[in-house]
Amino acid sequence: MAIALRLARRGLYTTQPNPRVGCVIVQGDQVVGEGFHRRAGEPHAEIHALKAAGDRAKNATVYVTLEPCSHHGRTPPCSDALISAHVGRVVIAMKDPNPQVSGSGIARLREAGIQVDIGLMQAEAEAINPGFIKRMRMGRPWVRVKMAMSLDGRTAMASGESKWITSEAARFDVQKLRARSCAILTGMNTVAHDDPSMNVRLNAETLGIEVEPVQPLRVVLDTNLRTPAAAKIVQHAGKIAIFYHKENAHKKSQLQIEGVFLHKVGLQNGQLDLNQIMQVLGKYDVNECHVECGSKLAGSLLQAGLVDEMIIYMAPHIMGANACGLFQLPGLKKMSERIQIEIKDIRKIGEDWRITAAPVY
Repeated sequence: MAIALRLARRGLYTTQPNPRVGCVIVQGDQVVGEGFHRRAGEPHAEIHALKAAGDRAKNATVYVTLEPCSHHGRTPPCSDALISAHVGRVVIAMKDPNPQVSGSGIARLREAGIQVDIGLMQAEAEAINPGFIKRMRMGRPWVRVKMAMSLDGRTAMASGESKWITSEAARFDVQKLRARSCAILTGMNTVAHDDPSMNVRLNAETLGIEVEPVQPLRVVLDTNLRTPAAAKIVQHAGKIAIFYHKENAHKKSQLQIEGVFLHKVGLQNGQLDLNQIMQVLGKYDVNECHVECGSKLAGSLLQAGLVDEMIIYMAPHIMGANACGLFQLPGLKKMSERIQIEIKDIRKIGEDWRITAAPVY
């Protein structure tokens, strides 16, 4: 199963919106087939492993990181392929959270007389697909907020200048986070100030993978629909969606000409309804939503309880008291109102330190 999990990670940047899945087939004490899901629409991990195993799959044990599918999607059911190959046993790390599949693939295998065991290395399997699992269970994506700060917790000078807080190594690391995401989200203030492209600038070679990564959907939260049609985030190749509230017919027409998906949403506490936006992104098949934004939007996401993970790069310098902070959190006055954070990991990236943390809601 550990080998299957390593195989699954090879699809980290390319399977969206499908889950990352690995499969290993063992005959006796010998591995006779391996496979992983590379891209949506292409064969699943089990099919690749069965093809590699050939006749040696008969009566073999199959280790797979996610329950084999039992429905017709872009490809035929993997459970049927395993049954046709006459495998003897299937060991599954975790049930598929997809309501179309959950439990039915297991039932089909057992009805065919195949021994099925579930739960081996389940936590490790879940960690590979946090976004897919959350979207299937809650209808919205896993939200990861990326921020960069100085040692004194500042993200930009008072003037707004912020390039570059972190080292080139940290920025390369961020590109890998973008590449594994289905969507990259930012706010209108960031678009107006920085004119970012919000795209993935790495290719298969730099990522060390076999196929080119999928460019994520770019998302802008723009209450008053002020995004310029000439902005880099609009002009870059790939899909872009803008969520807005206030109508602007002229701007709307300009953006639609550029192929922008426009979604009007309601307000919550005077700002765009973030919960509604996340539900729409879930319907867009967004598994992992990568957020790069200013302190106001970051604070709003945090207070709305929508942040699942924070990746904070801390650079070894001081920017001073007048510089901007990480999160704008109005209303916090007492120690009892603090937002608790659980630190999951700290490691050095180039000259900087990467902190992986999660809010404790």
